[in-house]
Amino acid sequence: MRKATTPPALSTLILMTATSVVTLNMIVPSLANIARDLEADYALVGLALGGYLAVSAAVQLGLGPLADRIGRRPVLLAALAVFTLASLGCAVAQTVWMLLAFRMLQAAVVSGYVLSLAIVRDTAGEAEAARLLGRIGMAMALAPMLGPMLGSVLDAAFGWRMAFLLLAVAGAGLWCLAWSDLGETLRPSAGTGDDGGRLAALLREPLFWCHALCTAFSTGAFYIFLAGAPRIATTVFGIGTAQLGVYVGSITAGFVAGSWLSSRLVGRHPPATVMLMGRMLACLGLLAGLAVIAMGHLTPALYFGCTVFVGLGNGMTTPNSNAGAMSVRPRLAGSAAGITGALTVLGGALTTTLTGLALSGEPSPTLLILLMLLASFLGLLAAAAVRLNRAASRVTST
Repeated sequence: MRKATTPPALSTLILMTATSVVTLNMIVPSLANIARDLEADYALVGLALGGYLAVSAAVQLGLGPLADRIGRRPVLLAALAVFTLASLGCAVAQTVWMLLAFRMLQAAVVSGYVLSLAIVRDTAGEAEAARLLGRIGMAMALAPMLGPMLGSVLDAAFGWRMAFLLLAVAGAGLWCLAWSDLGETLRPSAGTGDDGGRLAALLREPLFWCHALCTAFSTGAFYIFLAGAPRIATTVFGIGTAQLGVYVGSITAGFVAGSWLSSRLVGRHPPATVMLMGRMLACLGLLAGLAVIAMGHLTPALYFGCTVFVGLGNGMTTPNSNAGAMSVRPRLAGSAAGITGALTVLGGALTTTLTGLALSGEPSPTLLILLMLLASFLGLLAAAAVRLNRAASRVTST
């Protein structure tokens, strides 16, 4: 294979992103079998998810600045190599501690997501980056749905170790693909200078935090839905397992549609405008849900039909908020993507925990909508702050 010298194809970035997302939940159907085979407590095996999320947040915080310093290509190739070896280690693990150790190292694959965002921003302006991130976002929405399905099939047919073997093969394939297709996109001048000072300057930028918080709060509404919707569906509406995936997956279908819509709209409207439109759409959909409940027309179709607007709004928001965060200081696109990603993961862990506690008693459909509306409204405030901040900057410059 010849070493790549040109920017990667969009399909390469989509595969990198999808693999980083699938790795998180592909093993969910196998957790019980892993606990039984390794003679471990189920709660301890559960760290393969919770602990993985925590480590992935730390990895994002570290890889972003490192990629801004030495380049996207070497960091991504090293991370994919670690992920491939870690996946093999998980596949042959004989104890739960060995499995968890290698599972934490698997978090290196999150570089595929973080650096794909940075690479898009390296090679495109803010509006074009938002359009491309919308297309990548469609893959991010589909991957979480396919991961558990594939994992359950592999577990039933070959055992839980096969899922890790498949991830190892995928990691090796992605490494070869990155070597042959992913040329360095960081400009030579961008990797020199006072890195600490430039990062500190980014962290002092209100506009960066407005974009990052918009992403975190918007995604937080989605995490709240994932934590509470299955309980509402089964307890309140009596929805069976066969239908549960359809209703819970409806928000993902909304996200795919929103991502596609965002990629079409940013060619006609500024990214900040599309971002704000997405936030308003999410809030209006949830307000409609509260109205439906207040009028006594509580049916599964109407209830989950209203929550679809959260997915639709998020699909319109997050490509633009991510592109905006990386555009505040384009030379620090990797750092911006890493910080935003870590903030989103930590926010997701917090919101799912709080939602579980809030719905631990008698599950309330109204409470779930209110929690989602709170997160969506905070995202709306952050999006509005972006518009105000940019308007103030234009006035100052004139």
